Amino acid sequence: MEASVRTLMGDAGVEAALQAWHWWLSVAMLGMALPVFVALMAGISAPYGRYSRLGWGVFLPARIAWLTQELPSPLIFVGLLIWSGLSGFAEHPLSARSILALAFCAHYAYRAFVFPFIIRGGKPTPLTVWALSFIFCIWNGFLQGWSFARQVPPDMPWSPRVVVGLCVWLLGWLNVMRADSILIHLRKPGETGYKIPRGGMFQLVSAGNYASEIMEWSGFALAAGTLPAAAFAVFTFCNLAPRGHHHHKWYREKFREQYPRSRRAVVPFLW
Repeated sequence: MEASVRTLMGDAGVEAALQAWHWWLSVAMLGMALPVFVALMAGISAPYGRYSRLGWGVFLPARIAWLTQELPSPLIFVGLLIWSGLSGFAEHPLSARSILALAFCAHYAYRAFVFPFIIRGGKPTPLTVWALSFIFCIWNGFLQGWSFARQVPPDMPWSPRVVVGLCVWLLGWLNVMRADSILIHLRKPGETGYKIPRGGMFQLVSAGNYASEIMEWSGFALAAGTLPAAAFAVFTFCNLAPRGHHHHKWYREKFREQYPRSRRAVVPFLW
């Protein structure tokens, strides 16, 4: 089976077509980032979490939404690596390419298979929002998977850029999980209402979870040094930073005098 798949991948016409689609879809993700940022900063907010509202169709339970919407990214990523053949990873298990591929999978293993089962209830997600997230994960899974399967060399060397980028990714990934834990345990069982999150990245910014994910994928892009990774990092910032900005305004209006004045929205000490 694997041999026949590799034969298909080796067909020049198929290879060229997929390569062209890959480039255009990478550019499209990068090109969409700024309009998304402008629209979200203007006040458009995705209707989930504290901004949940009617009029967006059927709602899905939070656990089911998180589990299913994130799955395409790791499945397509790993599927393309298998499709292309895993011999490169077997021959160079500790190359920068292998470790970065593992880093990508580690994030989605947590987000798709751990996070949905540790959240406490969570507000339902509109089917429309779920569908957009699902489509984006298909899109990004293809971009990153094809890049690592067909473009990044199996023996990608370790350079200072890769080491620094991977360290930034690791710091971001660990802070993503810590921020999630802080938010999950913000209220005791039976408590309702909102509280001010404290600890971790929340000491510096109102959107500690978003800031951590932006850090994570910025480090990944620096280490990978590819257009798809850069497009994903830029889009992540443009999608999450405005929501963090609105979170910051919401917290300051709701808690007024109690809210830490030194805390920024998304970027520590700056914004």
